[in-house]
Amino acid sequence: MSPDELKALVRTIPDFPKPGIQFRDITTLLIDGRGFAAAVDALVELARPYGADLIAGIEARGFIFSGPVARALGAGLLPVRKPGKLPGPRIGVDYALEYGTDRLEIHEGACVPGHRVLLVDDLIATGGTASATIRLLRESGATVPAALFVIDLPDLGGADLLREQGVEPHALMAFPGH
Repeated sequence: MSPDELKALVRTIPDFPKPGIQFRDITTLLIDGRGFAAAVDALVELARPYGADLIAGIEARGFIFSGPVARALGAGLLPVRKPGKLPGPRIGVDYALEYGTDRLEIHEGACVPGHRVLLVDDLIATGGTASATIRLLRESGATVPAALFVIDLPDLGGADLLREQGVEPHALMAFPGH
């Protein structure tokens, strides 16, 4: 399936969740079996050269893609969760949102010094969540060479933020605007 065919499977919903936003809805890609498989296969091929020990999936839509990518590569899957979702000892990082803060957590000891970890999520916009995840992984001693996304919204600068942090972003498709 070509990149243009994949991109055509993503529905745009205008003015959601607020006026002026063009929401890029991946559910239309997910329900197309051929499209979903092609997206996962493309992410696997982007990930393969990095030789990852772990694939970190960001809650929640990142889980949809990180699991199949990890399985295809024979890598472990590291869920990056919101507070209150993981049992047992955890480590976390707080990060700023447009209005307030949020937190991401992983199990203590799940990621150790020397691990090569790739980040996988459905979309990169401003890069705040991906950047916080990279910080959390690096504080655990991991190397994070790349981050993979189905969609990039380049006008919002997230991919550039990751490059500034020394992480190479890859996306299957890009959409202009918000």
